[in-house]
Amino acid sequence: MTDRYYPIGTPGTPWGPAEVAAWRSKQVRHRSYAGEVQTRIEALQQTFEVSHYGQLDYAPEHYPLFAVKSRDWDPARPLAIVTGGVHGYETSGVMGALLFLERHAAGYQGRVNLLVVPCVSPWGFERIHRWNPEALDPNRNFRAGSPAQESAALWALLAPLADTVRLHIDLHETTDTDESEFSPALAARDGKPFEPGVIPDGFYLCADAARPEPAFQQAVIAEVAKVTHIAPADQKGQIIGSPVVAPGVIEYPCRELGLCAGITNAPYRTTTEVYPDSPRATPDQCNEAQVAAIRAALEAAC
Repeated sequence: MTDRYYPIGTPGTPWGPAEVAAWRSKQVRHRSYAGEVQTRIEALQQTFEVSHYGQLDYAPEHYPLFAVKSRDWDPARPLAIVTGGVHGYETSGVMGALLFLERHAAGYQGRVNLLVVPCVSPWGFERIHRWNPEALDPNRNFRAGSPAQESAALWALLAPLADTVRLHIDLHETTDTDESEFSPALAARDGKPFEPGVIPDGFYLCADAARPEPAFQQAVIAEVAKVTHIAPADQKGQIIGSPVVAPGVIEYPCRELGLCAGITNAPYRTTTEVYPDSPRATPDQCNEAQVAAIRAALEAAC
């Protein structure tokens, strides 16, 4: 535990509207959702059904939200969901989903119904941030009546499918900025002391503690290990504070925590985590690791 001071708010006091506004005023747009994501999604329309499932309204900015579906949808086939960019700053989640769609998804036509949402949080993507403009973490707010627009929109899309989904794989990263920026900001926002953690060097999975499916998780790990290295346990036998239950695998109670992977009742669900700041991995490797994880998950579950 440490008293490291975050430059917004008063230590020990949760943020109010003034602090959230001060934080939001410091967020800078670094990249373009329309130019780097939306154009690539729209280019898929000849092969897939591209739908507009909602819009984020953060005046004066508005962000259309897109889902990409198999064109030959058949209720008799298993349904697999891929989500990326729940945390907008986690770049390989977005790019990995797009690469999978562009290179591989057509190969599953006639076998699996695919529903891919490449970028759940466009505002965060542009500002390379974990939160939305209200200083809310979308990946702690996937529940009915969510206060986060990103979470509410995806919930509305996926909840009606909850009992028909076979697989949901949610694509994430763990970065050095989790320790340098986002964890200190979270502690400040909630009026709590900042407790430093250790960033794991390598890829790992967060299984859903309610239904961990260990053989499925290990099948994904085995394929990703061909692309990039798997994160080892720390000296406590943990990764990000959770016990390692198998090589490269920890468990989280997804629904209890309001995580994306807990939206549906899919028997197979997992959250990927790559480490883009590793000296042993390139951005391309991280993107390819996400693609490998998607493909391995589909082979193991569908």
